[in-house]
Amino acid sequence: MIAFLENNQIERTKWNNCIKQSVNGLVYAYDWYLDIVAENWAALIENDYESVMPLVYRKKAGMHYIFPPIFTQQLGIFSKSLLDQNICNRFITAIPSKFRFIEYNLNSYNQIDKEKFDTRENINHLLDLINNYENISSNYSENLKRNLKKAEKSVLNISGNIKPEEIIELFAENKGKEIKRFDKDDYLLLQRLIYKGIHNNMTENLGVYTEHNELCAAAVFFINGHRAIFLFSATNETAKKTFAMPLLIDSFIRKNAGSNLILDFEGSNNTNLARFYKSFGSQTVTYDTLVINKLPFYLKFTVNLIKKLRKYV
Repeated sequence: MIAFLENNQIERTKWNNCIKQSVNGLVYAYDWYLDIVAENWAALIENDYESVMPLVYRKKAGMHYIFPPIFTQQLGIFSKSLLDQNICNRFITAIPSKFRFIEYNLNSYNQIDKEKFDTRENINHLLDLINNYENISSNYSENLKRNLKKAEKSVLNISGNIKPEEIIELFAENKGKEIKRFDKDDYLLLQRLIYKGIHNNMTENLGVYTEHNELCAAAVFFINGHRAIFLFSATNETAKKTFAMPLLIDSFIRKNAGSNLILDFEGSNNTNLARFYKSFGSQTVTYDTLVINKLPFYLKFTVNLIKKLRKYV
């Protein structure tokens, strides 16, 4: 039996145990993570938390809609048992009818009937670190190998335990000015998220410094179970010239090579980013975005309104 529960009805210990024991558990689905990135979230729960599906939602203009929250690439159905298409279909069908519009990122383990549901395919890149560094790096692209040699000739130092504020400031003063996607509240949310990850011993923050002790590149890895997610990164012009980011990622790979860990690059559908992640020898994995529009025809225009209200995809 699949039941719909609002946030305050969920037994948090059972919820987190399900995510931890799931064959496809992701850090995005823990209750503390959802509490930070979502104003409201509910869930579908099968039996005694054998399988669960978090639902992040908002209500605007009297309408409930489900959307992908910020800093959360994948959610979907998580289960202690192996998932099949039938189970995934049952969960999606069980989403309450009050949600008239749904745009929801499933995870790569969720296979659904694409003849029955509308989906959009997304790209992710994963690198298995179980081999030794020599074997992993032998699959680097020739261009990446050249760039790493250039980076090694620069006077760069890699350091850990970088403060979240420093990483966010580096991003905001550089890439953040170009894309203008995040506002002050988003940066504060990200800061809370990283500090919570530090508190839970789930993050590794790395930074690259120049010979003048200038932070030029930084990244946040969320590590849980057998997966390290490349959640957030920042660079400036110096980093681009010295190839500091490839050096940072290579150092993480070198440190964790030979471990039962998968480096999750978190995408991307962006061609240039995908090429960069692929240069490390990563494998392409897909996951689906589920789209359900049950709005009456005369309200179809509200989809555009929803997309404006829901900034994050």
